[in-house]
Amino acid sequence: MKTEALYTQLNRLVPQLRWHIGRLGVIGKIGIGLLVATSIYFFSAVLPQESVLQKLKERAEILQIQALSKQAPGDNTESGKKMSGDQALQAFYDFFPRIDSSPFWIRELVRIAKKRNVELSSSEYRLVNESDARLARYEMILPVRGSYAQVRAFMADALETVPAMAISAIAIKRENVTSEKLEVRLEINLYLNK
Repeated sequence: MKTEALYTQLNRLVPQLRWHIGRLGVIGKIGIGLLVATSIYFFSAVLPQESVLQKLKERAEILQIQALSKQAPGDNTESGKKMSGDQALQAFYDFFPRIDSSPFWIRELVRIAKKRNVELSSSEYRLVNESDARLARYEMILPVRGSYAQVRAFMADALETVPAMAISAIAIKRENVTSEKLEVRLEINLYLNK
């Protein structure tokens, strides 16, 4: 009996719905279509990501609490002991790669250039090793060629991959206004621990 009543109501509702949709016109139908599509997208793509986002927020809070508990106020090490000035200075110098690792870092720069489709030309290298300094400076002049986006991506990747490196100067040259390729001269310093 209930199903018959429901069926009767649906039979009355369908013609009314068709009449209202017919009154909407093309723009109204497009609007309803977009509303239906966005609802489907919301329930199938956005809503499930809320739980993932919540889990990531909880994980970030846990990591922040762990980081704060490992480094209590006034502590500079994980063990809770305060570093002396000499220990802190030594920890600073230990951050820099050893002086004999320079070929590895140059290969990394070449690898990044290939990854970003940047052409490297004949490079110049010079080791500056001052006797009173604890760090040596490996000066490199890298002529590179590529589009602006490629050169910029190369520089960003290089600075991220080689944290002991600094770009000290950049000279950019373009053949003419219509040329997409730039000729860039990068002066790079790689700081190495003696």
